[in-house]
Amino acid sequence: MATAASATTLYASSSISISTKPLSPNKPLSNISSTFSLRPLPIKTKTPRLSVSASATTTAFELGQAPHSSTPAKSLPFRVGHGFDLHRLEPGYPLIIGGINIPHERGCEAHSDGDVLLHCVVDAILGALGLPDIGQIFPDNDPKWKGAASSVFIKEAVRLMHEAGYELGNLDATLILQRPKVSPHKEAIKANLSALLGADPSVVNLKAKTHEKVDSLGENRSIAAHTVVLLMRK
Repeated sequence: MATAASATTLYASSSISISTKPLSPNKPLSNISSTFSLRPLPIKTKTPRLSVSASATTTAFELGQAPHSSTPAKSLPFRVGHGFDLHRLEPGYPLIIGGINIPHERGCEAHSDGDVLLHCVVDAILGALGLPDIGQIFPDNDPKWKGAASSVFIKEAVRLMHEAGYELGNLDATLILQRPKVSPHKEAIKANLSALLGADPSVVNLKAKTHEKVDSLGENRSIAAHTVVLLMRK
């Protein structure tokens, strides 16, 4: 424990009196007289007492609990969230993007169905709401999510969004993969994603990019997606 205190006495001038004689147009200014008297006044200043003590603290993380705030989330007119996901592509797995099964010799190796687009959309919505990410809400070590359709995760994220008093303003997603070509399936993916979100297709945008044959994405060994969402207060 550390303490500190001090007191100081200061002196200041006071009791200033001024007396003047009436002025006349014919009288010089030297007839003005002034008297000043000074006497010390004690002024005591005291610094506040500081007390610091160390004590053991335990956080929610140390207890294995999800962190929470005692202050309710601030009600904002809109919220923005970003999501990202990446999965390895391996033979023997289906390639599911936005809930649509895409013919390809490789698919996403994952605990659930490995839908990289839906996973990053879920994370974007959760992020906008200030909630934990998809891995905390749907942990990949929980057997009940083994092989689960990612539409389950989307529906839960949408439920949380409405529960918080928001609706989707718009969504912009980018898929990154070398193969296969997404363009033949883009409209089907967009229509299914819009239906899962309960949103008009006009506010859902989907783009696809290759990775110019660079690293695992460009070598057809992985697939990634980015999503940005704007949530509007109802």
